[in-house]
Amino acid sequence: MNPMSETPFDSIEDAHDYLTLLAQTVFETKLEIESDVQRESSSRFPRRAEALKLALYTLEKLEFHMNRSRRVLNDLRTLRRLLFEERTVSVPAARPQPLPKSDTEPLATALASGSASQVNRHAAA
Repeated sequence: MNPMSETPFDSIEDAHDYLTLLAQTVFETKLEIESDVQRESSSRFPRRAEALKLALYTLEKLEFHMNRSRRVLNDLRTLRRLLFEERTVSVPAARPQPLPKSDTEPLATALASGSASQVNRHAAA
């Protein structure tokens, strides 16, 4: 087996992209069949309309499975990134330090009395 051969499934990302394209094609085909069903629903060929409805039902199932498969591949990508530490660990921002008790008392008093000018004055300080 040639290690340089490229297929749509060389990596999880490639498989995810392939399934995305396939799901998009299924969706577009489903739209076409829906318009055909609308057009044939009033025709004099009821068997054709039933066949189109069956095709539409099958495409809806296929679309469901494509979307589910894409989610599974996305979960696998996330797990791989976590396991191999491919995601950058963001440093959490420093927690704001609480105000000293003497500074918080005027604010609490202003909030309790409902004085907006005192709250704004304290916030500006």
